[in-house]
Amino acid sequence: MASALIMSNLTQEWLESLRQWHLEYFFIPTTVITVATLLANPVLVSCIVLSRALRQETRYLLVANTLTADILYLVLNMTTIICNAVRVPIPWLVCELVTAITVTTYCCAILTVTLMVVDTYAAVRWPLRYHDVLPPARTHRILVGVWVLAALYPFTLLIMMEMEKGNPHEVAFCLALISLGFFQVNNLEGVHIYFFVAALICALLIFVCYIQLYMVTRTHGIWHSRFSRARVTLLAHGVLLLLYFAPGFVFTLELFLFQEKAISQDVRVWISTVNMSVFMLLPRAFAPYLYGLRYREISKTLMQLLHPHRRLDQTTVS
Repeated sequence: MASALIMSNLTQEWLESLRQWHLEYFFIPTTVITVATLLANPVLVSCIVLSRALRQETRYLLVANTLTADILYLVLNMTTIICNAVRVPIPWLVCELVTAITVTTYCCAILTVTLMVVDTYAAVRWPLRYHDVLPPARTHRILVGVWVLAALYPFTLLIMMEMEKGNPHEVAFCLALISLGFFQVNNLEGVHIYFFVAALICALLIFVCYIQLYMVTRTHGIWHSRFSRARVTLLAHGVLLLLYFAPGFVFTLELFLFQEKAISQDVRVWISTVNMSVFMLLPRAFAPYLYGLRYREISKTLMQLLHPHRRLDQTTVS
């Protein structure tokens, strides 16, 4: 009963801060970014799935997995925001489940973009053995393992939260920060440490792989030109990786600040709203267009799907 009362007061204070600062207007950029991304992601995933040649390449399977995780994240995030905006009471178990799946999809995207860098390094470092080491069947098993690893911790927390007595039956405002922060304060300290350490390990692995990639390829002449394809690709992927990782680190900061009495409620609400409504969506908005434009095979397959009659005409002429 005490836990239910604390959660009710917490969500009520959060809603009051949202109304006071009119933060519901962040719903507009969230909707625009989400719609733009959901228009592009399924198309690119379909290109990869429907193309036999692309399905045989590990890097494109990793791209498809990242985009799929992003789709699930955006759908869940948008659904939660809509329910919160119209003040729909959400059962506590449903809120916990949505939180666990949302965290799983975010973690899966982070793990997959990390694997994309590792895959690039492996392809450059061991080109002759690369396809033997990573055939499509093994890549599929690795991706299943990525989803399991991403789901392990959030669903463990879900089970632990559900075993707690005195949980509220319904919540007026469902937010991953509130659910995890509430559990962290009452039961398990250091939830934010897990996310921080996991993100830090992935970031360090990416940094090491990029340093090794440069060391391996620096004598090949691909870095000499200021606007070489290698430099532009590295810059684009670096910015995208930063956009993926930075909101995750901000979220761990939010969890840490959640139990700090010296931080005002308004500051926590502002940071959470901007991070969830803008920063966490930016990499998902840029990713499909970056992959669609930078990967020639994907853009070529996309053109063939969008203009099948053109391909038929070219075949007939030849």
